[in-house]
Amino acid sequence: MNLFSRKTKQSPETGVELVLLIEGMHCSSCGMLIDDELEELAGVRSSRTDVRKGRTVVRFEEGAEVDAAVLVAAVKGAGDYTARLAD
Repeated sequence: MNLFSRKTKQSPETGVELVLLIEGMHCSSCGMLIDDELEELAGVRSSRTDVRKGRTVVRFEEGAEVDAAVLVAAVKGAGDYTARLAD
């Protein structure tokens, strides 16, 4: 069973989608740094950060072993940001 089954959507074109709420971003460069870090993770297809909305949509391959702690750590690794799964 997918760890994020109640927090994700499945789409044939995009795989599984997960939304993270991000704090600490100031500009579009912050979003780019976060996206770059997340897209380096195995199984992640794409990351799209919206600084104004304070959220990141991460798309990953169905069946990928994506762990919430790894995603949060990657966001933290991009800079002085905090992340949590959206409800």
